[in-house]
Amino acid sequence: MSREAMEVRQARLRDDGHRIDVIADVGPGFDPQQLAGSIEGFVGFARIPLGVAGPVRINGQNANGEFMIPLATSEGTLVASFQHSFNALNRCGGITTLCSHERVGRAPCFEFANLVVAGQFAKWLPTQLAALEAAAASTSRFCRLVDLHVSIIGNTVYVMLEFSTGDAAGQNMVTLASQAVCRQILETMPEKPRSWLVESVLSGDKRASTLAFRSARGRNASAEVVLPARQIARYWRAEPSALVRSWEQATMGAMQTGSVGLQANVANAIAALFIACGQDVACVAEAVTAATRAELTREGDVYVSVTMPNLIVGTVGGGTYLPTAQESLGLLGCIGTGKASKLAEICVAVALAGEVSILGAMASGVFANAHAAGGRKGKQQQAETP
Repeated sequence: MSREAMEVRQARLRDDGHRIDVIADVGPGFDPQQLAGSIEGFVGFARIPLGVAGPVRINGQNANGEFMIPLATSEGTLVASFQHSFNALNRCGGITTLCSHERVGRAPCFEFANLVVAGQFAKWLPTQLAALEAAAASTSRFCRLVDLHVSIIGNTVYVMLEFSTGDAAGQNMVTLASQAVCRQILETMPEKPRSWLVESVLSGDKRASTLAFRSARGRNASAEVVLPARQIARYWRAEPSALVRSWEQATMGAMQTGSVGLQANVANAIAALFIACGQDVACVAEAVTAATRAELTREGDVYVSVTMPNLIVGTVGGGTYLPTAQESLGLLGCIGTGKASKLAEICVAVALAGEVSILGAMASGVFANAHAAGGRKGKQQQAETP
C-alpha cells in the first residue's frame, strides 16, 4: 500500500493508453498507507460532487436541532428538491424522529445427517447462549450477542444471531463474532454437522427482504410530520387529498412490482448521505426496505411518516475516517462514539423530506418539469458544447 506501488499501477494504466489524470491526482504529500484496510490496488480517488441542503429542523431523541445536510450525488435537481422540502417542513415545525433499537444479524447454518439430528441440535443450541455470548464478546469490546433464533429446513438448521455493535455499522465486527460463535458451537455440540457456513444469506445482508420488518438489521428509525393544508398549497400548489392520492397510487404500483417495502424513493436520500458520510453504500440495498405512510387528518391536513427498520450506519470504523466523511459527519455533529443513533435519525428525516417532495411534485404535476428544468438542462448544454 505504498506510494511507489500506486505509481507503478498508474504508470501501467497510462502505458495501456488509459487517461487517468483526474483519478490519479492524489496530491504530492498523500500517503496511500492511510487507506490500508479500506482499499486494494489503489490508483486514486473517485470525485463525486457534494452539495448541502438545509437547514432542516429535526426534533428527535438523538438528533435535535437544525442541520445542514451533505449530499454527494451527480443527479441534477436532487439537492434542490431536498432544499425545497426542508423549507416547507421547517414551516410545519420540523420533523419528529425516533430510533427505537439497534441490532445487526448474521445467520450461520449447520447441515446434519438427517432431520432427527437437526431437531436435537435446534433444541440444544438455545441452552448454550451464555457460552456463545462469551465467545462473541472475546472478539471485540463493542460487540455483544444479544439473542438467537433457530429454524429448520429439512436436515439443515439456520441460526439467526443478533448482535449489538455500539456506534459501528458492525458488518465486519459481527462476521468475526459469528465465526467465534460457530467455533464454540463446533467444539461443544453433541454431534458434528456434515457441513456449516458462517453466513447462510438468511440475515438479509445488503439485500431487500421482508426480514427487515421482523428481525434485526441495523437501526430501526422512524420520522413523521404533519403538513398543514396551507403549506401544501404554498409549496406544491396542491390539495391535501391529491398528495395522499399520490401516495396511494404509488403504493399500489409498488405492490404490483412485488416491492419489499412501500416507499417512493428513499434510496436517493440514503445513497447521497451514505457516500458523503463514509457509510457502506451497498447497504442502501437493504435500507430501502422502508414504509412510507400518508393520510388525511381530521383537520384536513396530511400526516406523513417513514419507517426504516434496516439502517446500517456507523460513526466510527469503516469509511468514517476518510477526510471527506469526517467533514460531512462533522457538519451533522456525528463524529465518534455515541452518535450512530443520531445519524440514523438524520437519515430517516432526510428520507421523509424526499418522500414528501416527490409526492408533492407528483400531486401538483411538476415532477417531470422539475427534472427537465434542473437535471437535464446542464447535460444538454454539455452536449451542445463543441
